[in-house]
Amino acid sequence: MEKMIFATQNKGKVKEVNHIFRDLNVQLISLLELENVPEIVESGDTFEENAKIKAEIIFDKYNIPVIADDSGIVVEQLEGRPGVYSARYAGEDATDEENNEKLLCELKNFPEPHTAKFVCSAVYFDGEKFLTAYGEVKGRIIKSPRGKNGFGYDPLFLPDGFDKTSGELELDEKNKISHRAKAFNELKTLIIKSLPKT
Repeated sequence: MEKMIFATQNKGKVKEVNHIFRDLNVQLISLLELENVPEIVESGDTFEENAKIKAEIIFDKYNIPVIADDSGIVVEQLEGRPGVYSARYAGEDATDEENNEKLLCELKNFPEPHTAKFVCSAVYFDGEKFLTAYGEVKGRIIKSPRGKNGFGYDPLFLPDGFDKTSGELELDEKNKISHRAKAFNELKTLIIKSLPKT
């Protein structure tokens, strides 16, 4: 079985992507399982730049093919914020709750609906080539969090066409519509196509 590193320490992401990659003959190793993980500074201006930065740093350290992503929420009334700062919106070590509180605080002077979208850029890097994929899901931000199934801004995000937040959806439901599922399903297809034919 081929090994592949998933450049994340986010247990929620690991669970989602393992679910998507479960039919590939690949052992996904997250950064939580590795020692001496180098510091990654996400200095890019776009989600794709940040995903590529992560993938290159981790490949250079361990010399194993890497998948990585950067994702976040883009809110129309906030001119695209939090965007690439989604995970650290309320500060460098902010909790999900603190980030959610800051977002709600910033939106309270705007009229509803608070139109938003989750965006994900996913990449694969094997030391030679990058494969890149993109996914998004549109919806709106609600006034108070609902649901414990997700992470990040999931409890505040109501996807278009649903009466449940991303935090209330079961994993199977979420993986049919989520930005990360769209990006990683597309990435999985690209990886399969790139593998040498046996």
